[in-house]
Amino acid sequence: MSEADPVAGREGKAPPARQVRIDYVPHAQADVVTMLDAVGAGDIEDLFSEISRDVRLSRPLDLPAGVPEVELLAELRALAARTTPASELVSFLGAGVYDHYVPAVVDAIVGRSEFQTAYTPYQAERSQGVLQSIFEFQTAVCELTGMEVANASMYDAGTALAEASFLAGAQTRRGKIVVSEGVHPEYREVLATESAAYGPRPMAVRLAPGARTDGDALRAAVDADTAAVVVQQPNFFGALEDVGAAARRAHEAGGLLVVVADPVALGLLETPGALGADVVVGEAQSFGNAMSYGGPGLGFMASTAKLMRRLPGRLVGETRDADGRRGFVLTLQTREQHIRREKATSNICSNHALCALAALVHLAWLGKQGLPDLAETCLRRAAYLRERLLALPGVSPYTEGPVFREFAVRLPLPAGQLVDALIPRGYLAGVPLGWAAGSMSGAGETLDDVLLLAMTEKRTRAEIDAFVDAVAEVIGRG
Repeated sequence: MSEADPVAGREGKAPPARQVRIDYVPHAQADVVTMLDAVGAGDIEDLFSEISRDVRLSRPLDLPAGVPEVELLAELRALAARTTPASELVSFLGAGVYDHYVPAVVDAIVGRSEFQTAYTPYQAERSQGVLQSIFEFQTAVCELTGMEVANASMYDAGTALAEASFLAGAQTRRGKIVVSEGVHPEYREVLATESAAYGPRPMAVRLAPGARTDGDALRAAVDADTAAVVVQQPNFFGALEDVGAAARRAHEAGGLLVVVADPVALGLLETPGALGADVVVGEAQSFGNAMSYGGPGLGFMASTAKLMRRLPGRLVGETRDADGRRGFVLTLQTREQHIRREKATSNICSNHALCALAALVHLAWLGKQGLPDLAETCLRRAAYLRERLLALPGVSPYTEGPVFREFAVRLPLPAGQLVDALIPRGYLAGVPLGWAAGSMSGAGETLDDVLLLAMTEKRTRAEIDAFVDAVAEVIGRG
């Protein structure tokens, strides 16, 4: 396009008879005018005539003037330098997102262009690599959970729990989901939001002292209208639940058991499938995915074979072609993109395939013995940290009994105050739980002095000892 003829079309076309404003539209004036003529519009503004001017912005965006790229990058670096990344601190954060080591092989594999491709592998003959990786992820989830079938992953644990609720309601044709208050409050909030206009309604069951689900309250809550019982293992406060007892109560009433599982803990604990679970969901961020400001992660969802046709999203199956060669295809298509919308099990169509691949690579890197070793390392170091903290004056257990890698303690000062005091020293001390009190049914119970701490294999004994010394100093100052 010449400087003397700024509105000329492509290939020497004559300038259009009229000009239109085309800010941020990558088309020549002639092309824009041609498209407007085709739809009978005189100007681009006409395309928005159905939108009331009361809700349309009538002024330019309040943005600063443009700057050269080199200046912009310098400004962004200066802004980034004002924030210390969690990777540069000694982190005891948990509550669903954990600071595990991500081996270099993960990025080496998931960074390959073959895996950063079209969002749905419809053409099986051209997508065997992606389909195989998803199939192997499903297989890994089944091995971890003790279930018979898994889907290609979900957005996160919260949406996976909501989908499990819908599955249970459709399977049992009942209207209530009994949910332990030991299930992550944010997962329960997603469940409540998604079930507000559809599916069974959640009913919370309180925790007993020590942070385990109250067995008597659970038994009383389950009735003939219960589609499913939901427990988390380990629960949000780190306590180990009696999954077998929850399964028996759910099944006695004709309902299902849904377990929200920590996949790292499954390196040591009995699988939910062996304990009677019908559906297992959870968050697999711990494998191959950094904390990344809390997301994205990847939910997983697995079930018994009886329920496989009610699983939402994508499922990849193994098959044989006409020549007997092993191959992979999308199968049991329950997505609204594939069949009549009213027949679909869910409107969830996509998944977190790249995050799931990262998790699969990490699991393969760990190997059959590596995962139990990782889980045992977390357990032993969590036990050591817990013992050291409970020896400090004024610190008492909120989570009682056995724990895996996460536990909560009561402090002699507000938990947020301790966290703020330790950040300048290089520690992320944990998650203050005052915000979670509103989701608990304990009459007048406050969690302002409760701190949730998590342990991973990245924390050394020296770091733990130095951290406890720093906690003791802050407590001593009051």
